[in-house]
Amino acid sequence: MIISDRFPRYTDYAPSVPVWCLTPHGQGAFHRFFDTSPVSPSGRYVALLRMPQEERLPLPGESAEVVLVDLHTAEERVVAVTYGWETQLGANINWGPDDTALYFNDVDTATWEPFCVKLNPLTGEQRRLEGSIYRISPDGKTLISACMKRMRRTQYGYGVVVPDEHVPRNFGFREDDGLYVTDTETGKRRLLVSIKDVFDRAQPAIDKSLYERGECYGFHCKFNPQGDRLIFTMRWFDTNEAEPWNKLNEYPLKFWVLTMKPDGSDIRVAVGPEQWDKGGHHINWYPDGQRLSMNLCLDGNKKMYLVRANPDGTGLSKILDNIPGSGHPTVHPNGRYILTDAYEKEKVAYGDGTVPLRWVDLAAESETTLIRVQVGNPGTAVSPALRVDPHPAWAPDDRHIVFNGFVDGTRRVFIADLGSVLGQPS
Repeated sequence: MIISDRFPRYTDYAPSVPVWCLTPHGQGAFHRFFDTSPVSPSGRYVALLRMPQEERLPLPGESAEVVLVDLHTAEERVVAVTYGWETQLGANINWGPDDTALYFNDVDTATWEPFCVKLNPLTGEQRRLEGSIYRISPDGKTLISACMKRMRRTQYGYGVVVPDEHVPRNFGFREDDGLYVTDTETGKRRLLVSIKDVFDRAQPAIDKSLYERGECYGFHCKFNPQGDRLIFTMRWFDTNEAEPWNKLNEYPLKFWVLTMKPDGSDIRVAVGPEQWDKGGHHINWYPDGQRLSMNLCLDGNKKMYLVRANPDGTGLSKILDNIPGSGHPTVHPNGRYILTDAYEKEKVAYGDGTVPLRWVDLAAESETTLIRVQVGNPGTAVSPALRVDPHPAWAPDDRHIVFNGFVDGTRRVFIADLGSVLGQPS
């Protein structure tokens, strides 16, 4: 991968690997999440979102910019404007199979309906697709997403922002909401699996009598690298309030991590509420597509471990006994290393607004801090949804990573070369 020497080097806290700032100019830039690469398939471009402001939550109809950074030239340009974004995952920008296909969310402000844009960032050609995008399949043929409007019912910072009166509520076991798929060729969307389907068909069976009176919403979803299975997560809460919002911080939610085949069959409960209630976050696929990784408290002592499980929930176990979980972990394709970050308030953080990017060696059962970066920012005092998470994500070459930070008074995006810790030549 070619990285222009016009990008300034990031040297705060003496990182042990080379790091460059990709957004030294302007303010409010960040990349999507830890499970998608913002780097294009060829390795030349990085796609980011730039917020209009960082001090408050976005308003309905407030626009943000989709920005393309050229790693070869350090050129930065705005390639689109979107009304379909939030403060944690942005507009859910995903690259397609090549550099001519970039997908992201937008909102029609006349109807307040979300839709997906397919953009050729090299020519500016755009196409409108039905539904929305959370993740794209590895072959680029299918988009999957829960309802982007409803996500805010359980947690601000995700999905898209529309006026409150346009956000439906999911009482009971809904047959008209759940996990949606969009065909990128036809642009048509359909409901793949409803919330009722999950409660009726998931194995091990869910006791529906426990959840009849509450509200249930879809949230994260992602394909495994092979494209032959996917994750769908659901969140449930019970309330008698007339208009509940953001219950992650007010009511105890019940969580399900479900896996299924891409046609919606073979729905399995990988992690259910009885386990998640002990504490956990950030499920992801192993590179082999046969196992799941996440942070989870297993034994009731509130100690977070890095754990693995099979897609049907069997084989749940610690990956390591002596190294705590944190942040957003991913297993490197070589199977030897885990990369993760930390939340500002987690025990492995430094307590001063900075957090580590942690490099865990599974063979040696050891860890090192590769990079330390500031994430503490004034917006967090306004809303937790304005926090800055590094979300370290692998580039397509499985050598470079992209991550977020709050440096010099604003959100910035960085790229690091991990070749030295992977034993690769410079």
